[in-house]
Amino acid sequence: MKLLYLWARLACSLFATIPVSGFYLPGLAPVSFCEEDGKTSDCQVTHLSDVDNEEEKRPSENLGQVLFGERIETSPYKFKFGKDVSCQKVCSKSYATSNQEDKAKLDFLKRGMELNYQHHWIVDNMPVTWCYQVEDGQQYCNPGFPIGCLVTHEGRPKDACIINAKFNKKSTYYLFNHVDITITYHSGDNENWRGARLVAARLEPQSIKHGDENSLSCEGSPMEIPVDFSTDLKVTYSYSIKFESTNAIRWASRWDYILVSMPHSNIQWFSIMNSLVIVLFLSGMVAMIMLRTLHKDIARYNQVDQEDAQEESGWKQVHGDVFRPPPNGMLLAVFLGQGAQIFIMTFITLFLACLGFLSPANRGALMTCAVVLWVLLGTPAGYVSARIYKSFGGEKWKTNVFLTALLCPGIVFADFFLMNLILWVEGSSAAIPFGTLLAILALWFGISVPLTFVGAFFGFKKPVMEHPVRTNQIPRQIPEQSFFTRPVPGIVMGGILPFGCIFIQLFFILNSIWSHQMYYMFGFLFLVFIILLITCSEATILLCYFHLCAEDYHWWWRSFLTSGFTAVYLLIYAVHYFFSKLQIQGAASTILYFGYTMIMVLIFFLFTGTIGFFACFWFVNKIYSVVKVD
Repeated sequence: MKLLYLWARLACSLFATIPVSGFYLPGLAPVSFCEEDGKTSDCQVTHLSDVDNEEEKRPSENLGQVLFGERIETSPYKFKFGKDVSCQKVCSKSYATSNQEDKAKLDFLKRGMELNYQHHWIVDNMPVTWCYQVEDGQQYCNPGFPIGCLVTHEGRPKDACIINAKFNKKSTYYLFNHVDITITYHSGDNENWRGARLVAARLEPQSIKHGDENSLSCEGSPMEIPVDFSTDLKVTYSYSIKFESTNAIRWASRWDYILVSMPHSNIQWFSIMNSLVIVLFLSGMVAMIMLRTLHKDIARYNQVDQEDAQEESGWKQVHGDVFRPPPNGMLLAVFLGQGAQIFIMTFITLFLACLGFLSPANRGALMTCAVVLWVLLGTPAGYVSARIYKSFGGEKWKTNVFLTALLCPGIVFADFFLMNLILWVEGSSAAIPFGTLLAILALWFGISVPLTFVGAFFGFKKPVMEHPVRTNQIPRQIPEQSFFTRPVPGIVMGGILPFGCIFIQLFFILNSIWSHQMYYMFGFLFLVFIILLITCSEATILLCYFHLCAEDYHWWWRSFLTSGFTAVYLLIYAVHYFFSKLQIQGAASTILYFGYTMIMVLIFFLFTGTIGFFACFWFVNKIYSVVKVD
């Protein structure tokens, strides 16, 4: 058996489908199989994969699966639906001490067991799960199972070795070369559908030292691999399969046993309550400012004479400078255009995920949806960037459009291409094919860039946005600021509260990306998204008001950076996660982690910064539109 089968995400591919009635979300229509008793003879195929004499076809992946490095390969584990198999041989692999290539492969296998590498199999788009007992008698179903485990030279079993008392020999690897698979199905024989539908797929990994490979007996001592490779070794892989019928589980709820077993619901509710407390605190602060302080300020300023107002201090005194164009206004406009594009993309993607269109069963759909939406949302990016840049008095519209279409996407693509180059050099199956890279470039330059130009065209045709107050020709001198009203401390403090709303969700998201755990709580995520939107807006408005009261009118960039600084805390948390939760070793893997993390940080920076800017933009326009200025 090739070593590839030990590491790839093996898939028992299904090729049997029949027409069914009813409504199902896209990509989630059920597959019905024939039962061998002849009751459902209208089905066309009765097995889970191709027969031996047929040419195996590699299942195709969508764009999201390719970008995430999720490759589905056909498996050497072959069986027919409804036919139980006991101790069936798959293949054998010999390792000779005199062969350096065999030694290198065995060392690679041992290294995988040390790092707890896992198989990921699917049957009928369902993960083949390994279910076991955890604390408090609860059952946890892991959508993967380890290739083996290690007992250290001190006699301490690591990872999966704790499940079996037989794994007790020091300085020994135990290879899981046998699996007991149980497939549960639900039968139907009515006018709506006939046949059998798979509702669960479980397995139990075993370590068995086989004797005669022509007459296997899946009982005996574990398959031991000593730390020192001193004698020739032969490994035989085998499996048993059992089919069970049930009427207790329906096809529509077949994921429940996996999702319910994940002990995260209480933590999610704690996260939501924590975020809501932060939102209520900020909302109270903003309400106090809007209803009390601002109301009194506006009433007082509108009642006094202009000469008396000159003696006052506060936000009204900078009305002649508050809308003065900021330095590097073109770059700010470009960031805002890209941020608006990312914001709309994120909102639509999460909304569709809440409706169930992008569930874990629809593999790669989330990433595919996000990429397609980003490509199609070039028009809002160009429009927002052009409108903001024109309000700054900018005249280099061609440069603005090109930067909006190419700057941030170019940085992301360059980072992504470098990470993919490392995967190519390492020979990883997660490397993106060259054809897919060309397809991404075609989507970018063929669709997104032209749409950005279209949006910019309409944006520049619009008249310049009118501000509620005129801008003075001579800039006003900014008085000396206290420590808390200086730019850097305000920006650093502004990102703390938004990050406090998301850090628990961020833990689960990083687990789903780097620890291959399943993320399905899109309802929680959408709620946290709304809370993040409110928190970024309120925190930025609050700090903006304090700075204006200190007569510092440089709010344009500060409003963007205040909420955008949340991305810096995201980066710090990602570094903490890397050292505390992951066991990544090697320069290439470390570069890959931080390379992809930087893409996340940049996207999150543009997203949160845009939220804070437009919230502050609305606030400043609102307060200066209700004061009387001669």
